[in-house]
Amino acid sequence: MEYDLEYNSKREHLIIPEYGRHVQKLVNHCVALETKEERNKMANAIIDVMGNLQPHLRDVPDFKHKLWDQLFIMSDFKLDADSPYPTPSKEELTAKPEALNYPKSASKYRFYGNNIQIMIDTALTWEEGEMKEALVYTIANHMKKCFLNWNKDTVDDAVIFKHLSELSGGKLNLSAETESLSESKNLLRGKPAKSNNNGKKHQKNNKNWRKR
Repeated sequence: MEYDLEYNSKREHLIIPEYGRHVQKLVNHCVALETKEERNKMANAIIDVMGNLQPHLRDVPDFKHKLWDQLFIMSDFKLDADSPYPTPSKEELTAKPEALNYPKSASKYRFYGNNIQIMIDTALTWEEGEMKEALVYTIANHMKKCFLNWNKDTVDDAVIFKHLSELSGGKLNLSAETESLSESKNLLRGKPAKSNNNGKKHQKNNKNWRKR
């Protein structure tokens, strides 16, 4: 007795494998129907079947819209049927996304980070006054903190003022100001040192073990 077996390697490629081969065959049959009335009727029936196969997506906005788009994709955009939604095109599906630009470093002072440059550019758009002056000093203090985190030493305020002037194109200059920045020790206040309770507890347990 001979069996006519069909292997997956010889079968038609599934465009959306999640729906299985039977749904793909239904879509192919729908495309081959002669009248548009028959195609519309069968297309709606296929949409109902696809919805039953994806019950977890029923709460997703535009669920029906997504199913119709997938139906046209599975037909290789050959299905001529009336859809309640705009029919997608093959060009839209195969279009390549626009290339993303690689982020660029704000300046040669990488230890400040890119956010500092964004803050400086924002400060340049503010009107002159106390608010802008407070913002500029806040930026300078943050720059000093970044410098100390990178250098782990000390830094003179004049160095920070010079870098601020360079990053702002000479528009933010605090060199002539009399007010100084926060002290280094205040900017470098780290987390409190971990207590040695665990170590003492461990030693205590060792002593108890020795007594046993």
